[in-house]
Amino acid sequence: MAKIRASCPTCGDVELTTKDVVVRVCADDNTGSYSFGCPQCAVRVVKTAEQHVLDLLGGSGVDVVVWTLPAELAERRGGGPITHDDLMDFHDLLQNDDALQEALSASTSDRYDGEAN
Repeated sequence: MAKIRASCPTCGDVELTTKDVVVRVCADDNTGSYSFGCPQCAVRVVKTAEQHVLDLLGGSGVDVVVWTLPAELAERRGGGPITHDDLMDFHDLLQNDDALQEALSASTSDRYDGEAN
């Protein structure tokens, strides 16, 4: 099992094994990071890394998790920015069970209008 040296922001340099580190790579844009639990202070450390570092860690036996960006990022957005009044209206809606249920029902029926069962 390979030994890996990394840096904890609290403790400084620490020595890890391949089982202590996880690499995460985004399949959509190939960006990545690695994370580990510091063996001295137990803080979870996450660091962005360049591709060659990710390749080196993966090649040494570190688990690599590939993930994709959420589909919602590609959705078209309409309307203006959310205002303070919008937040207050939403807060009021959350306090009224009947109004909330009505809003949720309307949202659900709008989503399924025109779709075949």
